[in-house]
Amino acid sequence: MTMDVLVRNNVKVLGSGSQTIVFAHGFGCDQDMWRYIVPAFSENYRVVLFDYVGSGESQINYYDTVKYSNLEGYAQDVLEIMEALELRDTIFVGHSVSSMIGMLASIQNPKHFKQIVMLGPSPRYVNDLPSYYGGFDRNDIDELLEMMQMNFIGWASYLAPIVMNHPERKDLAEELEKSFCSRNPHIARQFAEVTFLSDCRIDLERATVPTLILQCSDDSIAPVEVGDYLHAHLKNSRLQQMSAKGHYPHLSQPEETIRMIKEYLTSA
Repeated sequence: MTMDVLVRNNVKVLGSGSQTIVFAHGFGCDQDMWRYIVPAFSENYRVVLFDYVGSGESQINYYDTVKYSNLEGYAQDVLEIMEALELRDTIFVGHSVSSMIGMLASIQNPKHFKQIVMLGPSPRYVNDLPSYYGGFDRNDIDELLEMMQMNFIGWASYLAPIVMNHPERKDLAEELEKSFCSRNPHIARQFAEVTFLSDCRIDLERATVPTLILQCSDDSIAPVEVGDYLHAHLKNSRLQQMSAKGHYPHLSQPEETIRMIKEYLTSA
């Protein structure tokens, strides 16, 4: 069982240290997206990297459309990785949808979590006006999903530069587009649907693990209102505004990302 989980999710363990830090990638990405961040932590921490099933070098034969029809299926995998490595009191760093996946896992089994760092998180992408602004109308999401179905490559080349939001760094948008395109289109579309239609607002009050919310500036996926909402509803949370623009600060502004995570870990 242990071997299966570690192979299934292409788990890598690096560095040394008594404290473990787990990095969890977002939608359309894989563990390689953390490559600018990991060296800053591997000296003093044990670093765990993995790919969700259907991403990166994970074992695609483990993909189950029923299990992965909601975020709980991914949270279950996170817990299984932690059990397989016998991890307790870890620092969990989740990008985008992984923020909520990590939070859901921590609600289910808090003993595995000491602190959570959420990078560009959102508990709900779809607007629920007037009480909640998530940044997207339901129609926007439906059109995005339809575009994925009709023209997967076109969808990737359209979305990547928008969410990266670094016109002066075309290489970053190209890398993201390539990452999007390397996915199985059917799995990617289901993960997109699960991500963008998820609603974790009701779960926020059940979360107890101390959390840092890193809010990017000018983020088309998770606007500032979302960061404020999360901070207001997550107990033991700290909200930090980043100067980094876009939704991928660990690629576009790794130095700021590293500094803010380290400041939180040493001050908490």
